[in-house]
Amino acid sequence: MTSFIQDVIDDLVTKEVNFSELVFILPSRRAGVFLRRTLSLTLNQTIFAPKIISIESFVEELSGLKTTTNTELLFEFYNVYIILTPEKERESFDTFSKWAQIILQDFNEIDRYLIPQKKIFDYLKAIKNLEHWSLQEDQTKLVSSYLKFWNKLNDYYNAFTTSLISKNKGYQGLLYREAFNNSNAYISSTDKHHVFLGFNALNEAEEKIIQQLLHNKLATIYWDTDKQFMNNKIHDAGLFLRQHKNKWSYFKDHDFNWVNDHYSTKKNINIFGVPKNIGQAKAIGTILQDLSKNDASLKNTAVVLGDENLLIPVLNSVPESVSTLNITMGFPLKTIPLASLFEHIFTLHKKHANPFYYKDVISIISHQYIQPLFKNDNAINFIELINKNNLVYLTEAQISALAQDNKALVSLLFSNWNNDAKTALNNCFKLINIIKEHLTENKDKNQLGLEYLYRFNILFNEILRLNENYNHIKDIKGLYSIYKELLSSETLDFQGEPLQGLQIMGMLESRVLDFETIIISNVNEGILPSGKTNNSFIPFDVKLENKLPTYKEKDAVYTYHFYHLLQRAKNIYILYNTEIDTLIGGEKSRFINQLELESTHQVTHKILTPKVPNHNKQLITVSKTESVISQLKNIANRGFSPSSLTSYVRNPIDFYYQKLLGISNLEEVEETIAANTLGTVVHNTLESLYTPFIGQTITVDNVKSLIPKIDTLITSFFKEEYKEGDMTKGKNLIVFEIAKRYVLNFLNLEIEALKKGDSIKIIALEAKVENVKINIDTLPFTIQLRGTVDRIDQCNGVVRIIDYKTGKVDQSKVSVINWDDLLTDYNKYSKSFQVLMYVYMLLKDKKINLPVEAGIISFKNLSAGFIPFIKKESSHDRNKDTLITQETLNEFEIQLKNLIIEIFNTDQDFIEKEL
Repeated sequence: MTSFIQDVIDDLVTKEVNFSELVFILPSRRAGVFLRRTLSLTLNQTIFAPKIISIESFVEELSGLKTTTNTELLFEFYNVYIILTPEKERESFDTFSKWAQIILQDFNEIDRYLIPQKKIFDYLKAIKNLEHWSLQEDQTKLVSSYLKFWNKLNDYYNAFTTSLISKNKGYQGLLYREAFNNSNAYISSTDKHHVFLGFNALNEAEEKIIQQLLHNKLATIYWDTDKQFMNNKIHDAGLFLRQHKNKWSYFKDHDFNWVNDHYSTKKNINIFGVPKNIGQAKAIGTILQDLSKNDASLKNTAVVLGDENLLIPVLNSVPESVSTLNITMGFPLKTIPLASLFEHIFTLHKKHANPFYYKDVISIISHQYIQPLFKNDNAINFIELINKNNLVYLTEAQISALAQDNKALVSLLFSNWNNDAKTALNNCFKLINIIKEHLTENKDKNQLGLEYLYRFNILFNEILRLNENYNHIKDIKGLYSIYKELLSSETLDFQGEPLQGLQIMGMLESRVLDFETIIISNVNEGILPSGKTNNSFIPFDVKLENKLPTYKEKDAVYTYHFYHLLQRAKNIYILYNTEIDTLIGGEKSRFINQLELESTHQVTHKILTPKVPNHNKQLITVSKTESVISQLKNIANRGFSPSSLTSYVRNPIDFYYQKLLGISNLEEVEETIAANTLGTVVHNTLESLYTPFIGQTITVDNVKSLIPKIDTLITSFFKEEYKEGDMTKGKNLIVFEIAKRYVLNFLNLEIEALKKGDSIKIIALEAKVENVKINIDTLPFTIQLRGTVDRIDQCNGVVRIIDYKTGKVDQSKVSVINWDDLLTDYNKYSKSFQVLMYVYMLLKDKKINLPVEAGIISFKNLSAGFIPFIKKESSHDRNKDTLITQETLNEFEIQLKNLIIEIFNTDQDFIEKEL
């Protein structure tokens, strides 16, 4: 394969030009590196190197202005805005920057295409006046302000450009306008010959400058296109070049160099549909693995990323067999871990909230750059204390109290910035220095981290410089806006050999370059091409009227780049995302459909899916070793509770983790009151209310006297259980009110029963049953049982064992048909198991005599009242006998002993249940 650059050099050699006197002008700096290498390999003599520059550098030189960063342009523009806008009508810098970005883009386009600015601004003003009935006398303040904005656009432009030119700087469009204005003077003062190569879409300024140089015999231009695109009048890849050929008067007398015939040569085109970005990255890795078997250097291969966010996944997927590679795009600074730290800090401080939300605090304390700065691992203790004390919102004083030996660091992170940009910048610099001191303790291992810090230090220094020069950033929101603007454009450059091995680049870096093997990713609508984007104040019809580019022209630019990559390539791999995502990109690109329909080449189209192993989940199994049995004996000696035994029925592995290993649930901040907290509060409240009546037969007046105490007790117990959590608003307030309603409804149920003539005597509340011993023939040691019964009372002469449940329970959950089912279905029979075990233990402890009733009071089903345990013969059995007899307990005892025997059975492992 002969590259386009090589063809250009060969043609110039044939014409015997003096290369030292030439000025090569290319679409990008990247292409200049390849041109310089091609020259060195082609010319057989020692010469002074010709001047090789990008079109942007040439225009900058011609204009006499220096390109200014987009961020500095915003500050300059705000200077003008303040001067031209009455103080009462001025917006903050943060608000201004949002719409000013779009205005600057429109100024840029207007200047690049040499549009008379007053004409287009007057046109826009007239349109907006018509849209808003400008002749109406009673305009609203909003409409009036809106129209004022459009009336001032021309004034903004004139003042802004005049200010920039006076300072010898400008934005790209202004440089182009000034370059065109200076082009005649430049032509009269130079004798250099200019070689333009590889251009496609040109703005009006570029077209006129190049044509002037051509007509004055100071330039030669080489185009890189193919007859397939030029001869097809509807093919977008040749749209601009057909226009140049037909409209430029220069080409009436001169050849249009060149229209090649490379695209029709035989190509191996493979199209792969791959789910998601990571899938594409992995597929690229597989393709590179196969290609490297024949050529480990992959010296004439390029990976072109349609979406540059794919860079890191692709780098992680490059196989080890690839010996060298060069990355032409930078690593975005916004993706490194340090960026997330400052994002967390700005998120916390721009809210101006005090107290701080605990998640914001924890995200900073636990960050990989902050946690090591805490002395004695106090960061972990800090987070544990937040969780333990249930601190949903933390004041500065609370944070300081939790800081222990790290008060200075915590003060730096969480002290109030008072919505002041200078204070914020100061603290950011201090934090960078503290992190730097820590990383330099082990410099060799932290070189990359120190590089990150250096780049962020530069970024904040740039913000500081801009603010010292312009003093526009007054608050945290404005600072954050500029920080994000700078961060989005900053990159870390990779080091590598630019001309060796595999090339990884973006679509724009591929201009003018040719490769034998091309891998292109993200060929989806919305990415390649980018499709309709309207980041402009200039309407579509106004752009057409003034010959400004619309999304159609921008799509044609990417069509050219795409087909240019294919022109000379032999092996082409095109990947697209099969999972449509409207935010990132849509269905497969029209480019793929066009390739398949034009029938110029044989195209192979496959859908790739990741290999998903047929993995059968292995249930966790734990053998009952001597150590395990020993621990079980210790538990048996302390006493099995109903909840511990039902946890074994639910899942033996949970029983093993909780009871033998002592692994409890992770303690976290309970932002919204949890169900178990609600249950505990209701239990404690009822115990406190009824305790004075233990041993007494209660009356209606007794129960009514308890109602005024509900609010105080509920509040007290929530503070005890919910610690520092806020119960005064949101969902927590609702749960708080529900708790009060549960207790009130229970008391009303009790009053209603007493009014009907029921006699209720309170026997015990939260009755603890301990040291209940049972002997099992097959076990050579005694088993102890223990538990706590919520309430024991006597209703109409019958003793009732009552368990409170804040969840919903109905009769089906407190009934048994087949005794053997008691140990098989936790969800259906755990409530029956618990109440029967309470009766069994109380009887063994001689605290009750049979027969008794045992059951549930469900606060979500209070209308059902007391729901007693019933033994049924079948599902259709209407048995209403609620008394628990010795016969019932004998059957339960068999199941209880079977369960304990199973727990101690060394031949039966703890096996996880699939829930």
